[in-house]
Amino acid sequence: MTFSDESYNLRIELDTKGCELSADQIEDMELDLHTLRNLVADFPVSDLHITVVHHQKARDYHVKTSLGLSGKMLFTGERHHKVHPAFESCIRKLTKKVRAYKRQMRVGEEAEKLAAGTRHDVAPLGEINVEAIVQAVGDDDYQQFRHEMDVFESSLASRISHWIERYPEIGSRLEHPFQVSDIVEEVFLNAFDCFAERSHDIPPGQWLESLIDPSVQALLQSPDEEYERIQFAKMAMTD
Repeated sequence: MTFSDESYNLRIELDTKGCELSADQIEDMELDLHTLRNLVADFPVSDLHITVVHHQKARDYHVKTSLGLSGKMLFTGERHHKVHPAFESCIRKLTKKVRAYKRQMRVGEEAEKLAAGTRHDVAPLGEINVEAIVQAVGDDDYQQFRHEMDVFESSLASRISHWIERYPEIGSRLEHPFQVSDIVEEVFLNAFDCFAERSHDIPPGQWLESLIDPSVQALLQSPDEEYERIQFAKMAMTD
């Protein structure tokens, strides 16, 4: 039995040996590929080959996957007495490998940008008044804190813009039409909340940059609550 699907960016070929899969089984396998499809959406090439072998003597199924990406081939394999659990385990492991590969790619890209002098670091455009920032946090005064952190706003906005360009799938998952300025505000709000927990060994700009990803995750998990918080903070700044 051979099955192929090229209707999505992730092109799939399914081969079976010693068994036949029902339409319902194939549909269940398709549903398990949702996360993997999103992960490989930004690769120009993504070919998934799935092989399902039924061993009569062992009375189990051996599922093997190979995923061809741009410049990389990833493999997984799993055995189980039922097809679906073996396939699920393969795809979970494959998803982890894709995430690890994308992290390696990002590290390489950042190293190249750093060497070429084109990396957009978060850096202040003026002097940082650390004492005033600490005082604002101690007084629970976000407006003053935000005023003191204005020196980072332009650089932070630029970094967030480049971050979003690298992960276009994030924008499509946000329920509200969040602007870069909204994510900037979310980062500052989170910086204010966890200021006391920051590491003193990390430069302020690098610390702010580390808050971009968790800030976006917060927007994904609680969009209504975070959107309201951002808009409230923005209105307070204009008073």
